[in-house]
Amino acid sequence: MKNVLAAGNLRKVHHIALNVKNMQASRYFYGTILGLHELTGEEVPATLVELVAEGKVANFITPDDTILDLFWTPDLTPPNPDPEQSFTRAYHLAFDIDPQLFEQAVAVLRDNQIHIAHGPVSRPTGRGVYFYDPDGFMIEIRCDPQ
Repeated sequence: MKNVLAAGNLRKVHHIALNVKNMQASRYFYGTILGLHELTGEEVPATLVELVAEGKVANFITPDDTILDLFWTPDLTPPNPDPEQSFTRAYHLAFDIDPQLFEQAVAVLRDNQIHIAHGPVSRPTGRGVYFYDPDGFMIEIRCDPQ
């Protein structure tokens, strides 16, 4: 038998790291529009303090305590400028929302002129709306059925 990790050995997702071309636009998108808390001061992991101070990294925390790291990559150019053309293995990052707040989330996207790529859509698993961050990475806000 091959040596493998047993179910339960991996405890949780520690962090998700995204490369971003425009740090200011991405910080505004994730922190202001999506309302994620940006780590500052003592909250910044010790290993990233210098990079955060230099403006090369920004850290946010999701509601389930997963860290979202943004790494400033000013020369970032996707293989295809059209975000409808998938060009990585990662398809999208999905955030869950209370079904009663779903329409409000859609309104926030529209009020902030965030281009909605797909939706809102209704499925047996719930409702979802898909849109892009400033670098063309797809984000979903979804909720369970009411």
